[in-house]
Amino acid sequence: MAKAIQFHETGGPDVLRWEDVQISDPGPEEALIRHTAIGLNFIDCYFRDGTYPSPQLPVIPGFEAAGVVEAVGGAVNEVAVGDRVVYGTAPIGAYCESRLIPADKLVPIPDDIDDTRAAAMLLQGMTAHYLLHRTFQVQSGQTVLFHAAAGGVGLIASQWAKHLGVKVIGTVSSPEKAEIASSHGCEHAIIYGKDTFVDRVKEITNGAGVPVVYDSVGKETFYESLDCLSPLGTMVLFGYASGPVTPFDINLLASKGSLFLTRPSLFNYVATRSDLLETANALFNVVRCGAIKIEIHQTYPLDKAAQAHRDLQSRRTTGSTVLIP
Repeated sequence: MAKAIQFHETGGPDVLRWEDVQISDPGPEEALIRHTAIGLNFIDCYFRDGTYPSPQLPVIPGFEAAGVVEAVGGAVNEVAVGDRVVYGTAPIGAYCESRLIPADKLVPIPDDIDDTRAAAMLLQGMTAHYLLHRTFQVQSGQTVLFHAAAGGVGLIASQWAKHLGVKVIGTVSSPEKAEIASSHGCEHAIIYGKDTFVDRVKEITNGAGVPVVYDSVGKETFYESLDCLSPLGTMVLFGYASGPVTPFDINLLASKGSLFLTRPSLFNYVATRSDLLETANALFNVVRCGAIKIEIHQTYPLDKAAQAHRDLQSRRTTGSTVLIP
């Protein structure tokens, strides 16, 4: 028996409950993990509130955690008992003290990275990797627009982009967040409400616009983001922090410069174990060389996950947040 956060119906943070759950022995290709740190991500809120459909209720939310392998099934060769491991794309169910997980979703943690940092970086860091390297492969000398630049993905992506020679224009919700974004590689921090980000992007780029916009905010920023793109630019919508984008006439993309639009998901980019390990190791390497610093700005006890969700959705958090079992 272990403790876990579950929801029996979709809704606001108050649907999250701290309950006992039963854990069986590992199946042939499974590992039993005792969690030491659990990453908080916006996707957790999307499943809790029903934006993304959940499996059969009740559901334990969460996709990212670090811990120690306590038992393995007979066919497992990816990890061994006692290994420190992290995952960021496993089946939903991370908000718990212990769990069973497919062993091929586990990534060994390097000796010089602690469990808490590992849990704070994998999902967000691998997201930054695919956005910058695969969805739209940025090039040195380019200038890009990244919304929510002081969030978990935003801070990692800004540092990574700077490491690649790319300038980031970032949007944030407060002067305090502007300072945080600027100290993590963001060249120009635009504050919502104080500045019109379309005008500022045009000003910074001398009217040319940017070749790519990375947008995890969604409804509040989507249409203005299109106006920030140069002709043949790419709109990368990878989240809905302010709500889903309303349906629109696809001819709008043609009228604004033959734009490209994509709605990517990390899970497709690391679907194979080889892609998972390659992406995770690329992240570990830039962290270990000092190009990217993973800063955990908030921690909560796991049983206070509802408060963590409230703070995340009200934009009271910055950087990475970790739940501690």
